[in-house]
Amino acid sequence: MVALTTAFLAMAPAAQAVPPSSAVQVSPTTVLPGQTFTVTETIYNNQNFTVTFAKAAIYGSPTAITDVVDVVSCTGVTSLGCFQAGSSYRAPFGDLEAGGTRTVVFTLRVKDNAAPGQFTLQHQFVGDNYAFDILDGPVITIASPSTLADVKVGLGATGHGGLNARIDYTVTVTNNGPGAASGIRVVATYPAPLSFASATGCTRVGTTRTLNCDFASLASGASATAKFSVDGGLLALGTYTATAQRTASSPTDPNSANDSASKSCSALTGLIVTC
Repeated sequence: MVALTTAFLAMAPAAQAVPPSSAVQVSPTTVLPGQTFTVTETIYNNQNFTVTFAKAAIYGSPTAITDVVDVVSCTGVTSLGCFQAGSSYRAPFGDLEAGGTRTVVFTLRVKDNAAPGQFTLQHQFVGDNYAFDILDGPVITIASPSTLADVKVGLGATGHGGLNARIDYTVTVTNNGPGAASGIRVVATYPAPLSFASATGCTRVGTTRTLNCDFASLASGASATAKFSVDGGLLALGTYTATAQRTASSPTDPNSANDSASKSCSALTGLIVTC
């Protein structure tokens, strides 16, 4: 009899990627003079020794960051607080052991007299006994007020009980400025089993549950509305959530946080609809 031998090969675990010595997240990356933005920087000690007086540093290229922004605050650092060192801002953490990480959140304010333009945010982990490479982060744009228009999206709803359990939705767009906005499109969606009934200022996309709500232009500070209605029928039951999302506008919208809205309505056998 011939013995059959099965060989098992041990698979080596996949190598873990080593974090960079410094990494940043910036929000937002397009700002106006006088506005604030945040830079979250995490440093990592990939050496086999302690880095003394470890600091997270940020720079600008080709424009020095200290020439265009001021530090409002920084969190997660020692009592010394963030400070300027030459053309950089630095956040101190104290000694950082091998393999250790620290994170700081800089809140920065663009100087009132900062000229429109762009600079690359650079960042670095630096200590008294060792300095890591300076790394490139995202490009920061300081915009002119006329080149930005913050479009805010709102969504309201009114429920109507009865044999057809209708819900009327109102999409509201507001231009928070500072510039005029044009070519605004808000895409609205509603869930099954609701069915399309009618719309004013919105166009249904084929036979889908999606509508395009278009607004030609809005002056700074102005608002406009569009409406659509859906039917649930007598047997409608449950909670239904509709959404509205800005998908296009000109010029650049500097604030994505207010670009969408949602509204939930509840139906009880179609006879009672509350929003």
